[in-house]
Amino acid sequence: MATLRFNYGTMGSGKSTLALQINHNLTTRGLAGLLLTKLDRDGGQVTSRLGVSTPALEMEPNLNLYELALSRMPLQFIVCDEAQFCTTDQCDQLALIVDELHVDVYAFGLITDFKGLLFEGTRRLLEIADQRIEMQVEARCWCGARATNNARLVNDKVVLEGETVMVGDTDKNTIAPLFGDVVRYELLCRNHYRKKQVSAD
Repeated sequence: MATLRFNYGTMGSGKSTLALQINHNLTTRGLAGLLLTKLDRDGGQVTSRLGVSTPALEMEPNLNLYELALSRMPLQFIVCDEAQFCTTDQCDQLALIVDELHVDVYAFGLITDFKGLLFEGTRRLLEIADQRIEMQVEARCWCGARATNNARLVNDKVVLEGETVMVGDTDKNTIAPLFGDVVRYELLCRNHYRKKQVSAD
């Protein structure tokens, strides 16, 4: 029986690394699959901060995932990274792929956005997934406590307003652009997220 499995966590919890590992394991066993991503920091591929990457199909907002899977049959699995950015309809399409085409779907996504709220795709996958699995790698705040929040920093200041989707990085050494703002993300525990405190200073 095919399964829709949703693995979720914060940044740095190993979601993309596990997605790449599952895709590698199944592909090397001769199984036919698709590797999907949406708004990956490097675009058109699934990348891990460990330095591993694999080309992937970009999920545009109007892409019907069920029709895509149907056109690629026979398929035995789909690995979907950055699933938090999927629309509600796309999440329902992933479930339809499992139920109607009997294809296993492994989805990976962030649990909450920089405001501390569930992403649209995350919310829907938590509602409909056969299995909901929290990532076992515990990312840490600068203080050493377990990180529970993905804070957005604009020019090194924590912000709680703005568009939900804004791709940035976690690199503290990002050089400021000539025009515009430097956007990056920092993992914080609940306490320091609430205080907007990104260091002991």
